[in-house]
Amino acid sequence: MDRIDIIKSNQTKLFKRYKQLVEQAYNFRQTDSALSDISEYKAIKLLNKLNRLKYLSREQPQTVT
Repeated sequence: MDRIDIIKSNQTKLFKRYKQLVEQAYNFRQTDSALSDISEYKAIKLLNKLNRLKYLSREQPQTVT
């Protein structure tokens, strides 16, 4: 497995967790605002990590010689 494949699989796992946290934050919004805020904070941190992985996994432009 090369580096790009490892990054892509990690992105997939993190994105699934991100979606769970966003849904959890939405569901807690009406009943427990503190738990909602905590879930939203964790989701934002995961989104930041996903954006960094997206930057690392971008395709390198090929140079023509």
